[in-house]
Amino acid sequence: MAGERRRRGGDGPRERPRERLRDRDPKLRQQQQPPRGSGRGRKALVLTAAAAALALGLAVAVTEWNRWSEASRLVTPHPAPPAVPPGSTGSLASPTYFWGTYRPHVYFGMKTRSPRAVVTGLMWLQHGGNLRHTSDGVSRYGWLMHDGENFGVQEIRDEGLVLRTEFVKQPGGDHGGDWSWRVTAKMEGKGPAPLLSLFFYVATDGQGTLRPVLENGTRLAAVAGMAEELGDFTLTFLPPTGEGGEGTKYASYNFLDTGVPGLHRLTDLVQQSLRDSFIFSPPGRPRRRFFGVSSTGGLPREPPRGHLLLHQVTLEPPAVLEVTLESGSAARTRQGRLAGPALSAALARHTAAFERRFEDTFRLGARGVSLAQRRFAQAALSEMLGGIGFFHGRSLLRSERQEEPVPGAESVLFTAVPSRSCFPRGFLWDEGFHLLLLSRWDPALARDILAHWLDLLNADGWIPREQILGDEARARVPPEFVLQHSETANPPTLLLALERLLPDAPLPYLRRLFPRLRAWFEWLNCTQAGPEPFTFRWRGRDTDPERFLNPKTLASGLDDYPRASHPSEQERHLDLRCWMALGARVLAALAERLGEPPTPYRDMAGALSDNDLLDRLHWAPELGTFADFGNHTAAVALRWHRSAPVPGRPPPAPQLRREVREAPRPQFVGALGYVSLFPLLLQLLQADSPRLPALLGSMRSERQLWTPFGLRSLAHDSPWYLRRNTEHDPPYWRGSVWVNINFLALRALHGYARAAGPHRERAAELYRELRHNLVANVFRQYEATGFLWEHYRDSDGAGQGCHPFAGWSALVVLAMAEDY
Repeated sequence: MAGERRRRGGDGPRERPRERLRDRDPKLRQQQQPPRGSGRGRKALVLTAAAAALALGLAVAVTEWNRWSEASRLVTPHPAPPAVPPGSTGSLASPTYFWGTYRPHVYFGMKTRSPRAVVTGLMWLQHGGNLRHTSDGVSRYGWLMHDGENFGVQEIRDEGLVLRTEFVKQPGGDHGGDWSWRVTAKMEGKGPAPLLSLFFYVATDGQGTLRPVLENGTRLAAVAGMAEELGDFTLTFLPPTGEGGEGTKYASYNFLDTGVPGLHRLTDLVQQSLRDSFIFSPPGRPRRRFFGVSSTGGLPREPPRGHLLLHQVTLEPPAVLEVTLESGSAARTRQGRLAGPALSAALARHTAAFERRFEDTFRLGARGVSLAQRRFAQAALSEMLGGIGFFHGRSLLRSERQEEPVPGAESVLFTAVPSRSCFPRGFLWDEGFHLLLLSRWDPALARDILAHWLDLLNADGWIPREQILGDEARARVPPEFVLQHSETANPPTLLLALERLLPDAPLPYLRRLFPRLRAWFEWLNCTQAGPEPFTFRWRGRDTDPERFLNPKTLASGLDDYPRASHPSEQERHLDLRCWMALGARVLAALAERLGEPPTPYRDMAGALSDNDLLDRLHWAPELGTFADFGNHTAAVALRWHRSAPVPGRPPPAPQLRREVREAPRPQFVGALGYVSLFPLLLQLLQADSPRLPALLGSMRSERQLWTPFGLRSLAHDSPWYLRRNTEHDPPYWRGSVWVNINFLALRALHGYARAAGPHRERAAELYRELRHNLVANVFRQYEATGFLWEHYRDSDGAGQGCHPFAGWSALVVLAMAEDY
């Protein structure tokens, strides 16, 4: 291994054998002479030396074997039968979900759930503006309606341009059926319309063939294609019409036919092909120059991995353009092309069906929710459904014992992404929250996604917390976050979703899941064990603590939430203990339903839910709350440090480093916030717990967690409140309002308000206030900005972080429906 060679001095000359050195050095030769005495003594010495050499060799061999074995297990899939049965996601077994908008990082595009899928998409260019393709900063965009299966409607606003993208799928044949797109372009306000180019493309990535069908030698009228998963198909680009669909619209046409060095290079490829040498000349109107695609010069010379055919339409808005994909195997049952009036009728049918299904599912109309808020809730759900992606590739993994990273096993993942713009990939702890909403809308879809995640387990039972599969996903990730470390866990929120799915899930499905869930839980239980029984500690905290005001704990999902100031093996992390209690409870229920022995899980759940033991390990009397425990001091601060100058060199830049003014000692961590609430959030506290009043009081205290917009993540009176962690690391989980934890709080308060106990009225009062504050603010920010946000500022409720963020922020829909 490269790392081993480096430790041993590389590939240079080896050391000479000791015997050769002894022959050259009289002193060594003298030292190596056997002692005088009997031959038996000399034999004993020789045997002892041989035994020592053998032991040393065995130790080295065992070390090498362990290192090799660990590296091998790191990249070996878990041996249990797959949770997703082979062939179950194909076009015949799952035609409804075969085609989809499974490219969440682009504004509009479709592909199949296939490892080497044919991909389709849309780009556009307002001449004088930027080429748009992937989520890169338009003023507003998002799905208004999307049923996750057959249709969707999206609106995009970009510097006065309004694009409405719609699609409908139509079943038939053996390869996923047909689909049609409609793109409506118009300008807001008055004045002359700028030239607009729309680029519709189809591309392959290593398999399949595409053949252009030209009209008049200049217009790409259609693409005839063939792929293993699609059979024969035809993609047709219909001429543009006026806004109402009447009359053909004048347009200029360009097309591009070229090799593709990788799907992640599509934007660059088109950008580099644009030439300002084409003339738009409508009859009786001024002529205008525009940028058009051209295959002459400037394109990459890299070996192609696939094929791109692109159809450029340049026109003046308003206009309507339609694209149809027709499967060759559906020709026998097709009753006309899904375009024009037929497409309009299909869109109307699906819109009506979506609205009926939405009301039947969430009953917001029956609850008296306003039409504007119902439209908002529909958009929140739709943006999550429209953010489901299908990914294929290998993670980049690193073991604690390996210096060099290694590519993981080839994997596929069907997942909802947290954010189409910032995080268009799979995140483990986010997904459990996503599935709480998806399981209410479409339990079969949620079960499918959950099974895909469990198929990512390696031989040890570990799932990497981020799934960066394929070049398109990796191209949008900073290099420092690509590598996944094998000791790093993530909260097992998939079990939170499974608890909701469990009563109605088919038994064969649960049987496939059980061995994998058991392996995952056992991995967590072993690798994240704490310093004493029934305690747990997140591994993988930041290894350079002096860089940070408080070293981060990415594994917990609460990245910069304050933990013990000096990471050590003696830490006890409260939130992880509560997650493990939830996991044991769910696995006990699952085992019981399957007729498997539930006792080990039931016993563990009982111990981890024992309120007296929880008090002993995590109740901090001096703080009046539950807390982490570790080697800690609050007397820390960031200070600028400048290294001593070196003669002849420029003065070194100052560095912001942590200063410790008081030595740390083992104690509870005085950081009141989300972690403090976990025994309540996951409902481990009994309804008559004497600790509930203190937690409810902290939640309602404006000096601590209460805001008019939801519960803030860290108390206002905390020394870490809104404090930067480094010069370039602003506060994240240090005061902002996060919807996922507020949802858990609502869910718990709703439960305590319905349980017999002395605190039910207080819990009910808090529940009503918190629900109103959270829903009102998320809706208000959506109305003002057009987006759901990653988190919300605690001072005025303004959206912060990534947007659109229709991951766990879309849980506001369940809060509106009071569906917990």
